Amino acid sequence: MVISFIHFLFLLFFGGLGAVQDECTDKRCRQDGPAIRSPFRLKDSHPDHCGYPGFDLSCTQNGDTVIELPLSVKASVKEIDYKFQLIHIYDLLGCLPQQIRNLNLSASPFQLQENYFNFTLINCSSAKSGLYELTPLPCLSGPGYQVYAIPSGYYLYWLPLFSCSKMYNILSVPYQIFDQKYDLQLHWSIPVCGKCESQGKYCRWKDNGSKHETECFKQHAAGASKRLKVTGVILGPSLLALTIIFTLYCVHISHKLKKEDEVKIEKFLEDYRALKPARYSYADVKKITSQFKDKLGQGGYGTVFKGKLSNDILVAVKVLNNSKGNGEEFINEVGIIGRIHHFNVVRLVGYCADGFKRALIYEFLPNDSLEKFTSVENCKNHSLGWEKLQDIALGIAKGIEYLHQGCDQRILHFDIKPSNILLDHNFDPKIADFGQAKLCSKEQSVVSMTVARGTKGYIAPEVFSRNFGNVSYKSDIYSFGMLLLEIVGGKKNIDVRAQNTSEVYFPEWIYNCLDQGEELGIQIEKEGDMKIVKKLTIVGLWCIQWYPVDRPSMKIVIQMLEGNGDTLSLPPNPFANSNPMTSSAINHGRSFLRELSVISEID
Repeated sequence: MVISFIHFLFLLFFGGLGAVQDECTDKRCRQDGPAIRSPFRLKDSHPDHCGYPGFDLSCTQNGDTVIELPLSVKASVKEIDYKFQLIHIYDLLGCLPQQIRNLNLSASPFQLQENYFNFTLINCSSAKSGLYELTPLPCLSGPGYQVYAIPSGYYLYWLPLFSCSKMYNILSVPYQIFDQKYDLQLHWSIPVCGKCESQGKYCRWKDNGSKHETECFKQHAAGASKRLKVTGVILGPSLLALTIIFTLYCVHISHKLKKEDEVKIEKFLEDYRALKPARYSYADVKKITSQFKDKLGQGGYGTVFKGKLSNDILVAVKVLNNSKGNGEEFINEVGIIGRIHHFNVVRLVGYCADGFKRALIYEFLPNDSLEKFTSVENCKNHSLGWEKLQDIALGIAKGIEYLHQGCDQRILHFDIKPSNILLDHNFDPKIADFGQAKLCSKEQSVVSMTVARGTKGYIAPEVFSRNFGNVSYKSDIYSFGMLLLEIVGGKKNIDVRAQNTSEVYFPEWIYNCLDQGEELGIQIEKEGDMKIVKKLTIVGLWCIQWYPVDRPSMKIVIQMLEGNGDTLSLPPNPFANSNPMTSSAINHGRSFLRELSVISEID
């Protein structure tokens, strides 16, 4: 009897594992359609436990993948980016400008990724040519009349239109909804599966019976699942009774989980509403911070306090100092970070603009900033292993790459440094403090600047002198390189100044050590750490080349950090000749980027 029971448990465990994984494997509506897996589920194909509430997809008769948004707004799905948690939708079924009036994403786990604007739809019997060329909306227009979308607030007499009447307003939508060829992007924050996907793994729910937490796992080979199925077929007749019992048990558990899901969905929607950037009064700020009771830190632009929203979400409240002329910083933070969402960029929960009193409310990150783990003094009391430091460096690089390439407009941060890299409960990095950031067009990469931006020690040479080149996104890459070298320098266990009575520049010292094959004198704890140290150092030295054209793009930096480092070569010595008037330094290392033209920054 005992042996039979153990045999049953063995088959139940391994057979059930194979069955569940087979049930939740990737599915597609057609061969070239997007792969559908957790947190999404395909209706009538995946069981309920394979997906997250609100992430149901379905197939049309033509094989299109369709998602249904709140209030019966349906859209075709072109692509799902599981790594960056984005879903690209297009060709909405029906007329989008008409359907969008009913769309309310507050009850959805998704957010529009693009910038938001207000539009007014007008119906005109005719139009005349003029300074503006307006394109009518085909799905709303008809014989003898045309329907146009114009930004709300425009005066009609500015436009070349007559015999027009207002239809209705469409609020808080990206302008791309009126372009049928453009893909809209929706972003989801919960559940967090992007980290698993970036590791080449899949995401699933933890079976802990408390709340929907995710974990990463590797998909089992198809051959193993097939062998389990064959075993089940052979032993199936003798286990029929046990299968029925097991099925009844699963039905009971499924019913229980559905009840729990209802409670969890309500909690999720409550939290989701709280995490959307919202405007607060100064009285609200005082209440959130308990009258500014718990001070976290202070900087040149203001003081940061720990706070709590009404639903127990912890936040960090940055109360700006109005004597520092912080109007531009406030506009930058709200206008830039308030509309972007990335795992490695800090999230803006809300803001306060109450007269002269201004504050910014961010998600609370409990492990302080990277500066705590990089300076020599702090490293004595706080230490992270080299593998984790490598993961942090890679996360920062991915965040910068998103700012440079992942948004409608390129975002240049101009103040990348350890104190502006915050760490969450898992020590995952998030880029913060966009007070000195600038926007520029994605078609052109360079900005003109009249005043140097950034922090001494991290500012690229071209920001001080145009003799080194134009200011561009390569300026952020220089700052990132200095950050990498500070990570390495904070772990050194020798005094580089002991060799000379004068101050020794650490980046130049470590370059000479690598170039001459000398010991780096860096603290290592286990085998393989020195390999990581050398990789971070070489990547950092590539990033701090004097001339922007000699620095790699962030995409190449990510590739170097993700590699094993064996193929990395030491860059040309950036300290051999820093005179911008010489030509020797200009002619080497031009393989990364062509010359860039100057454009004006977008305020």
